[in-house]
Amino acid sequence: MPDAPTTAPPLLPDAMQPVEDALRLLEQEMPGLQHQHRDLFAYANAWAERHDAVLALAPPAARADIEARLRRIGIRWGLVGGMRMTTQFPALRTPR
Repeated sequence: MPDAPTTAPPLLPDAMQPVEDALRLLEQEMPGLQHQHRDLFAYANAWAERHDAVLALAPPAARADIEARLRRIGIRWGLVGGMRMTTQFPALRTPR
């Protein structure tokens, strides 16, 4: 039986690769960044510096998409206002 076909990740234009790398690095840095900067002002300032550096790498055509991705990262880490999903999903149904 032949192996199931695997799908390769979509190829990124050369201009987007540095942006993708910077976003990946930012995601990896966030736990350490939060731990290193114990007061909120320092944490927010460090985030803003990284946010602006990633955005500066973005080609103009992709800027809105990158801003949206950065916003979602910021929401996830409590640095940007927005809704986070915090719903519980019970494992068992409650008795009636």
